[in-house]
Amino acid sequence: MQRRILVIDDNTAFRGALRQVLETDGFTVVAGAATGAAGVRLAQEHEPDLVIVDVQLTDGDGFDIAERLAGLDVSFEVILTSSLDSSDLGALVTESSALGFIPKAELSAQAIEALLGPSR
Repeated sequence: MQRRILVIDDNTAFRGALRQVLETDGFTVVAGAATGAAGVRLAQEHEPDLVIVDVQLTDGDGFDIAERLAGLDVSFEVILTSSLDSSDLGALVTESSALGFIPKAELSAQAIEALLGPSR
């Protein structure tokens, strides 16, 4: 099954590059948002299988956005990402409703599939 992805990141160039990488590997990027608020709206509209959320957004942090996404009536997984290393984020990732964290430098279809596991 082809996964449908929404990317929430305030860096336009990163969203474009990630779209290209993921679509080359068989994913479908249904939308991209520069703000958390726009991302929440797009998640409701597009009902993706997966939402990738930057930890540092201009209108809030990705942890808060992950919680807002978890409260929607739409079912999908959330993966957090950042240019920061996971060790810089401490327990924030494990305490969040997100499935997990992948650093931007390591974000790929393979890393996503590994985090999602075989049953998802």
